[in-house]
Amino acid sequence: MDRQERLALERAVEQISEKAESFGLRPFTMHYEICPADVIYAVGAYGMPTRFSHWSFGKAFQRMKMQYDTGLNKIYELVVNNDPCYAFLLESNTLLQNKVIVAHVLAHSDFFRNNVYFSTTPRDMVERMAVYAERIRRYELQHGQDAVEAFLDDALVIHEHVAPPSPVRPRFPEGSGTDRKKRGSGGGRPEDGEKEDVVQHLIDHSPVLEDWQRDILAMLREEMRYFWPQLETKIMNEGWATYWHLRIMREMELTPEEAVEFARMHSQVTQRSPRTLNPYRLGLAVFESLEGDEERLFEVREVDSDVSFLRNYLTKELVEAEDLYIWENVRGELKVTDRDWKRVRDTLVAQRVHGGLPTIVVWEGEEDGPGDLWLRHRYEGVELDGRHLKKALVQVRRLWGRDVHLDTVVDGRPVRFTCRKDGVQSKVLE
Repeated sequence: MDRQERLALERAVEQISEKAESFGLRPFTMHYEICPADVIYAVGAYGMPTRFSHWSFGKAFQRMKMQYDTGLNKIYELVVNNDPCYAFLLESNTLLQNKVIVAHVLAHSDFFRNNVYFSTTPRDMVERMAVYAERIRRYELQHGQDAVEAFLDDALVIHEHVAPPSPVRPRFPEGSGTDRKKRGSGGGRPEDGEKEDVVQHLIDHSPVLEDWQRDILAMLREEMRYFWPQLETKIMNEGWATYWHLRIMREMELTPEEAVEFARMHSQVTQRSPRTLNPYRLGLAVFESLEGDEERLFEVREVDSDVSFLRNYLTKELVEAEDLYIWENVRGELKVTDRDWKRVRDTLVAQRVHGGLPTIVVWEGEEDGPGDLWLRHRYEGVELDGRHLKKALVQVRRLWGRDVHLDTVVDGRPVRFTCRKDGVQSKVLE
């Protein structure tokens, strides 16, 4: 990008920022970085500009970079929930593409700053993760790179199973129309004997972990709790950013060539997929259905997660207009099995509970095996992957140092998997 192009982009950033502010968006202070593809995909693979090294991040980078090099996929931008908020723009983007991306990331930043589920996330996480990465590098020098990487292999298997941070609820004036009973991310309350946080339980009670290993687990736990709101609001966050880049760009003075390029770019972002849900498209459709009531629009942005967003605002008209349906693999053939709008909505809501991840909790086992680790899967219609489960239990047993049990559901029946020194066995519970 030459000097003239940079000046044109700087002017565009000023215009778009002023337009966003006039619409009522209140993002963090923005820092824009123009980067080559290697940097963009490295940040995308690691999840942050600075993070500890692990082979799984390198694997993700190679996959993403290969898709970019072969024209199968392209990341136009990356934005980081931080104050200031960092946005990374691909240097090969055209000026029009960068205009759209600036409008898009400004809305992401507004969402990060104002949605209640992000209210407890650290706003200096870029700096914190740099400190975490340096601590892990020191542990590699002290205990050996192989030992640290082997521990990370085990720890990353369970790092998602943390207690989600509790949002700080906003207060609304009486009669605002906000139904508090319908709000919330779902996931259910802990049942009798349950202890919510697997990772924290290992940090506090594992009889075999050394201090440096507990420290790494604690760092992974804090990183996961930082990422958690993004899991809970994926459809909303992308829908909000898409909605506002569309409104802002409609207000910009575009040449005929830019208008055509924008229409093509926007259609690529929001195109329908026959098998997977496009969060940009669905989120945009729901927010557009609320258009005309600006107060409600910003209230939804502030208080909802994907679960309540879809439950409350995914209507019959939207399900039909977006041609949403339930499909299954029936004897190797993909078939549409249900188009009832309520069942489609409820299925989507169920898939977004707990950020779309299985809920695994620690509980008090009542059978033999004192000192064992007892885990419970809160089954909500989706079974665990059996092959991955057995491998993961072996790794969890290394972290715990004793036998591990996990209760789940297989083919509609309660099943207990037990991992001992000699391997993993399962039995149906009566």
